[in-house]
Amino acid sequence: MSWGFPAENVLIPRPMSVSCAPQLTLMALAGVPRVREGDDVAKLVSAALIATDLTLRDGDVLVVTSKVFSRASGRFVDVSRVEPSARALEVAQEIGKDPRVVELILAESTAISRTAKNVIIVRHKLGFVSANAGIDLSNAQPADERAGEGPWALLMPLDPDLDAERLRSALTLEHNAQIAVVISDSHGRPFRFGTVGAAVGVAGLPALYNQIGLPDLDGRVLESTITALADQVAAAADLVAGQADEGRPFVLVRGLTFERRASSARELLRPSDQDLYA
Repeated sequence: MSWGFPAENVLIPRPMSVSCAPQLTLMALAGVPRVREGDDVAKLVSAALIATDLTLRDGDVLVVTSKVFSRASGRFVDVSRVEPSARALEVAQEIGKDPRVVELILAESTAISRTAKNVIIVRHKLGFVSANAGIDLSNAQPADERAGEGPWALLMPLDPDLDAERLRSALTLEHNAQIAVVISDSHGRPFRFGTVGAAVGVAGLPALYNQIGLPDLDGRVLESTITALADQVAAAADLVAGQADEGRPFVLVRGLTFERRASSARELLRPSDQDLYA
């Protein structure tokens, strides 16, 4: 069920060839080193496939954590060198958060949605709403001579959809397999504790599966059922990728049936004028 989705304002493709898989296989790829600035992500994936003794097949979905692209593109920030603005100092005073980190959050955001003690929920420049603008302070240290400085923060990739498409194209060409790529990040939910994997970049996989117009078991036509397919894939992969020191940023999902088409994680985002919690 899609709650309050204004179909008249959001363009979602009509029902397509997607089927619920009776069985899925999720495999974390082995032997992935700590990603360094300038690393070729496609080469890292190919090496990990060899280490895991896997070969890409048509229909496979590769889920990659956003942190991989953040690290490879050098989105590191030495927090000790950040100069807080007056606005950052004001917000930091209100919520009890490091004003340097608040400055980074404000710089990566377009608006503040909610604040509370040590919490700041914002709308990121990429369009999604999350805590701390997706900025990571864990596993954020560069893997080079700068490691002794810091503390470090790691910003979100500048264009996860583009990163996903470039990786999909490179791997499809190298491995002769029509695959999809989902870039995932951990997001919280307004009315539930804990984080789940969410898609912030998509290529080759429908971000949304529009089932409006399809029949249910009793023949009743579905009127509002739209599934966040890319988010579901990201959440499933999160179960084997882990969040701490596992070091498993690449997860191969096998068994889905879907229509291969151009897509974007922005299809998943509710427009700001329809955000009832902002």
